[in-house]
Amino acid sequence: MKKTLLIFLLIISQFFSAQSDCPTAFTVCGNSGISYTPSGPGDIREILGGCLSTNEHYSVWYTFTIATAGTLTFTINPNYFPDDYDFAVYGPNKQCGSLGAPLRCNYSGADGPTGLNLATIHPTVNGQWSGFMNVLPGEVYYLIVDNYSKSANGFSLSWGGTATLASPFNDPSLANNPFIAPGQPNANPALPNEVVICSNPATFDFSTLNAGIINGNVNFSVSYYLNSNDVLTGNAPITTPISVNTSDTYYYSIMYTDPTNPNSPINKCKQTGTFKFKNGSFVATDATLTECSNNNTGVGVFNLTTANIFGDPTYTRKYYASMYDLNNNINEITNPYQYTSAGGSVFVLVTSPFGCKDVAEIKLKFYPVITVTEATLRTCFIEGNPSTGSFNLTTALISNPSGTTKRYFPSMTDAVNATNEINNPTNYIAPTGVVYIRVSDGNGCYTVAKVNLIVIPPTYSTVLQDKVICFEDKTTLDAGPGFSGYVWSTGATTQTITNVSVGTYWVKLKTGDCTAKQIVKVYASEQPVISNVDISTNNITVNVIGGSPAYQYSIDNVNWQESNVFKDITRGDHTVYVKDSYDCEPIQVSVVVPNLVNVITPNGDGVNDVIDYSALAGKENLVLSIFDRYGAKVFQADKTNGYKWNGTTNGSTRVPTGNYWYSVTWNENNKTKTPIKFSGWLMVKNRE
Repeated sequence: MKKTLLIFLLIISQFFSAQSDCPTAFTVCGNSGISYTPSGPGDIREILGGCLSTNEHYSVWYTFTIATAGTLTFTINPNYFPDDYDFAVYGPNKQCGSLGAPLRCNYSGADGPTGLNLATIHPTVNGQWSGFMNVLPGEVYYLIVDNYSKSANGFSLSWGGTATLASPFNDPSLANNPFIAPGQPNANPALPNEVVICSNPATFDFSTLNAGIINGNVNFSVSYYLNSNDVLTGNAPITTPISVNTSDTYYYSIMYTDPTNPNSPINKCKQTGTFKFKNGSFVATDATLTECSNNNTGVGVFNLTTANIFGDPTYTRKYYASMYDLNNNINEITNPYQYTSAGGSVFVLVTSPFGCKDVAEIKLKFYPVITVTEATLRTCFIEGNPSTGSFNLTTALISNPSGTTKRYFPSMTDAVNATNEINNPTNYIAPTGVVYIRVSDGNGCYTVAKVNLIVIPPTYSTVLQDKVICFEDKTTLDAGPGFSGYVWSTGATTQTITNVSVGTYWVKLKTGDCTAKQIVKVYASEQPVISNVDISTNNITVNVIGGSPAYQYSIDNVNWQESNVFKDITRGDHTVYVKDSYDCEPIQVSVVVPNLVNVITPNGDGVNDVIDYSALAGKENLVLSIFDRYGAKVFQADKTNGYKWNGTTNGSTRVPTGNYWYSVTWNENNKTKTPIKFSGWLMVKNRE
């Protein structure tokens, strides 16, 4: 705080009925200057004595205490130069009732300044200046200043020399911290500080300024006054809240009280100052925020801090959903940056750094809703993957208004979050299901439309079936009725195609806009195979596998029988025919019924000495096997021994006379190598 007094700081040109009597002298605190305008002789018109032997005119009394030893001077400077000011200094340590003769006294009748200076040595003179004083710590002096001219112009007094005057305000043991003037610096530095009030006029409690002014210094107090004379005399202090305005100047006085000596002279020291009030009221402007109710949810996310309700960023803002909440300071909106609301209003309490407040209303509105409808797209199946289809999503009729943009997503979550966007909406491959279209306008609002995707499955003929025919036969393929178009692999465009041989065919069947390709096969029937032929005496048994039973058998390809046994067949070559249920061209095999030999007499007479099947040597794998009646094989005739048996076991040892079984096996010389078995019995008569 800029100190302007020690006792009457910043009090300039104020009229006052001077209490000029010595006992009520003003205490000078420190070496601060004095400004005052005496307006009378005080309560008692005193005979001053000394050089001032006449009565008082316009006078004022001061008392001061020396803090440090040295020389002391002062200058009394009239505010109006022609005024005639006189003075007298009494002390040291005299009582008001017995001051005695003054130590310094001056009754000069000259215009302009007067006082004590270092150049003058005379203590009492009628000239302009008197001599300086040598003073010691603790000495108390009284000073009377008298305006002989009795004018209302006043004077100022400033101190000089090396001595200092006592004051609690510059004693570091008493005032540890600087005293701080209330308010903020005025835009004009020459004018007092300004304390902000929130209306003009306003009721103000001055005591709220105490702590800031005293700034932690103990044993100091503050009083407030409406004018300069009251601040000097201490009369009419402001003790209760009063109505103040921004045009008047207000005064304050800081005083010290010595807790150990209530009568100490320095207790009368004052440090004073002035301040004014400044109207800090402001108007917070109502505003409107408009946001998107995205996807038509009926709610939106508002950044309340963007509402232009007041421009100064140093003012604090608190947001509430209702005036009730604001007035009761409850349910404050703690995240105004992302406030979810269904519309309506929010109320803002704006507070200035000086505590002034105003309330603004923020209306929450929505941009026009983007109206869309649910749509359905149908497409034909993809032939290579019939569970899927290719959709052109851009053709979905969702009734979106003009000026909007569309983006495509596989799920509602993706559409809301704008993730996993479909980048090929004109050729979107998908099964039956749904996709979502995010429709956005120029305000950044969006709505999501649902699009149902339907893959039209292929429609196949239930009539057209694979067929089995004889390889040499032809057949007819019928795709059946009910289709709007037919295209066969043969080029035919009719429901049926005829004269179809064994092979693989397809037909494209059109249903609506979709075409299904159906494959049909014409198989050649599986031909039966003669697995083997057994010849026993004059019977032939044909064994068949494969094909489709039941089989038909023939020995002449004319007469057919169901039995596979032919009886009473003559010796020699025969052909056996077989066909299955498809009645296709029969398969056939050549069969030889050999001459039957039942007795051999291996006695060397050249008649019936051997059993000989060399006539069948042209057959493949021809073997003659001889078995005894127990089934033991006793001989084998093959290529190595000319397919003959002479009744011995090894070519030299004769077998006993008796009955023996034999079998002749071979493979026919056809593509299937049909096995043939001819069996019988014979008697061997060996000469003993």
